[in-house]
Amino acid sequence: MKSKNSTSLFKIGKICLAVLTLSTIVSSCASYKKVPYFQDLDRSKVITEEITNMSPLIIQPEDRLSISVTSLNQDAANVFTNNIQNAGTDAENSVYGYVVNNKGEITLPLLGVVKVSDLSSSQLADKLQQQLTTYLSKPNVSVKIVSFKVAVLGDVLRPNIYRSSSDRLTITEALSLAGDLNITAKRDDITLVREIDGKRTYIPINLNSKDLFTSPYFYMKSNDLLFVQPGKLKLATVDTGYRNASLIISALSLIAIAVSLFTN
Repeated sequence: MKSKNSTSLFKIGKICLAVLTLSTIVSSCASYKKVPYFQDLDRSKVITEEITNMSPLIIQPEDRLSISVTSLNQDAANVFTNNIQNAGTDAENSVYGYVVNNKGEITLPLLGVVKVSDLSSSQLADKLQQQLTTYLSKPNVSVKIVSFKVAVLGDVLRPNIYRSSSDRLTITEALSLAGDLNITAKRDDITLVREIDGKRTYIPINLNSKDLFTSPYFYMKSNDLLFVQPGKLKLATVDTGYRNASLIISALSLIAIAVSLFTN
């Protein structure tokens, strides 16, 4: 009798295991076709192309600027220097740095109000260097936009707001900071949200094509938002977890019932 009961329990266990295995296989099936990046790139040879879509980061209202001035008379030059390095690395909480007002202006010692919006950091440095020759001997000016930040949301490993110490940040670099796309993310359905001059623009991005590298949107602007759309597999993966848990509970209940029937 015990041998027969053991055989029956073994068969029930095998059935439960088969159900769980089949569920796992079905849930893990996904199309590989849209997973690889830059599918139209010829990887069989070296390809070189000119970079024509890069433009310098333009200063906008509410940007925070780090300005450093050196000169032969450095004590006088220090009056104009108001950079983040003097206050540590936390640019967001620091009281240092010149904040561009809504009119696109900052106020500097002696120079007074200076229009800075619509200029790149290098253009502003040249402008200030020319103006400071009145007060300093051979001035040298360095300008950085220290408030440069982008947000990456959606189906990535680490969605967050990311700050850059450089004026150059690409879409691929921003996604790398976020830990790359999850395997369940849609590579051909990413949205770049950009706000400029009071207008919000929604831009489709496709990582399956190498055309991204020549896109005018490849180089990001401050306050850009990248949203990575999750694919259907994302829901299936989450839903599978619940279904597998239910199947396990059901299987255990079935075994418990069988044990109860055969032992009584």
